[in-house]
Amino acid sequence: MARVVTIPYRPREQFSGYHGRTQRWACLVAHRRAGKTVACINDVIARAVKEGKNDGRYAYIAPFYSQAKSVAWDYLLRYSEPIQRAKNASELWVELLGGQRVRLFGADNADALRGNYWDGVVCDEYGDWRPSVYGSVIRPALADRNGWCTFIGTPKGHNGFYDVYKQAANDPAWFSQVLRASETGLLSQEELVDSARSMSRDQYEQEFECSFEAAIQGAYYGRELAQAEREGRICSVAYDPELPVYTAWDLGYRDDTAIWWYQVVRDEVHVIDFHASSGQTVAFYGDLIRSKRYEYALHWLPHDARAKTLASGGKSIVEQLAEFLSIGSMRIVPNLDVQDGIQAARMMLPKTYFDAERCDDGLEALKQYQREYDEDKKAFRERPRHDWTSHPADAFRMLAVAWREAEKPEDKPAPVRSLVVGQNTVTLDDLWNEHVRTSRRVA
Repeated sequence: MARVVTIPYRPREQFSGYHGRTQRWACLVAHRRAGKTVACINDVIARAVKEGKNDGRYAYIAPFYSQAKSVAWDYLLRYSEPIQRAKNASELWVELLGGQRVRLFGADNADALRGNYWDGVVCDEYGDWRPSVYGSVIRPALADRNGWCTFIGTPKGHNGFYDVYKQAANDPAWFSQVLRASETGLLSQEELVDSARSMSRDQYEQEFECSFEAAIQGAYYGRELAQAEREGRICSVAYDPELPVYTAWDLGYRDDTAIWWYQVVRDEVHVIDFHASSGQTVAFYGDLIRSKRYEYALHWLPHDARAKTLASGGKSIVEQLAEFLSIGSMRIVPNLDVQDGIQAARMMLPKTYFDAERCDDGLEALKQYQREYDEDKKAFRERPRHDWTSHPADAFRMLAVAWREAEKPEDKPAPVRSLVVGQNTVTLDDLWNEHVRTSRRVA
């Protein structure tokens, strides 16, 4: 005789449409404290049971692994407890009686997501994700099992989540729902009035009224990029073979390395390409640069490119890259304070054009790049928040500082001495210390 099992979840009426959906794809835009995480965890559990697939695999993915653990792990344990066969707290998964497994992940570690297949996925706070993760990792993993996917979150400007929302709102193949605090009745009117009194208008409209138009609080380049959009400077920017190409880098050893490609046309900066990836070798980036088939002038590297590491056999990044790129084409960006670099980028942005397609991920990072918020003082700190946007934004700072350096009047170049190839104990760093380094005009 079949045993009746009751899961301790009482769906809120506001989520009944979501739970009863028939579409494969869903977008749920909900105000803070609406209960979207609880609803989605229970939806995953219920669908895993009803679908009854052999070795079913389901995932809840937050922007960060630590966030998935703190926000959703207790919910997953509590609501699946009556039908749990096994659980693993170190890997954050539970196995249900039918053999289906639900696991929590963080989008910050894309490599941990690779190699999986999924029958269903919840992408939580999708606006905080690196935009490439879904297309390169999540979507392919749903293909062979015809898996479904739900995107949930609260707006943060015109980012990747906004793009999903726009598609869902106009496509019958999608379930789409917006839950605004003024309409759901889930929070008392007194609470909403008090929240509105203690928050800025943009904050309240974004967090409680699900406005995608509210400005992102603490964003460094929001105003400048909005102006670039209005003026048509985020468009199609073609590579001009008559002009040299420059690159600006930020190096990540455990996380992303980011590179911008740009050309200078009189007093304009034409940004024609962008790349960011993690866990790759120096050889990978050397081959990437050469594969672009651009005519290069200079490659601008951050000051830490000179640092030698034991893991690289005592070689600096510059010395390793010299196996792929001309040593004469590499320059070190002056080591300025972060705030000075940000100011340089702000001053350059009104003269900058971006290729909308090739620079899409980089532009999204610049739009999302923001100051860190101090929860205790209820104010933004001066330093940037470190997340997936940091390396693209830092590389863009390198670009701005390099461009500013190139605009300075030229000094008389120091005489060039030959470099003997063969048995030589002199390092490139020794040569740099001995010679006077001069900047060359970028034009």
